[in-house]
Amino acid sequence: MLNAHRTLTSLLVSIEHLLDQIREKEGIKEKKLGIFYGKSKSFLHFHEDPAGLFADLSVGANFDRYPVSTKQEWKMLLKAIDRALDA
Repeated sequence: MLNAHRTLTSLLVSIEHLLDQIREKEGIKEKKLGIFYGKSKSFLHFHEDPAGLFADLSVGANFDRYPVSTKQEWKMLLKAIDRALDA
């Protein structure tokens, strides 16, 4: 488990520019590296699986999964975050 945590932390450091853009959003707060809350409810978190690095974004009672391995995927996630915050 510790090695998995170190690996995820290393991956999150590799998307620090994306995380910085998310940190600028109003209405959400980063509680731990890569784990964001809005109104004391889980809003966004990141994880790795064999297909790459993903973000799970809260949409109602569910989470939508977004790949975040490329800058184009970052843009899609940031737009989805804006839509979720505006809802």
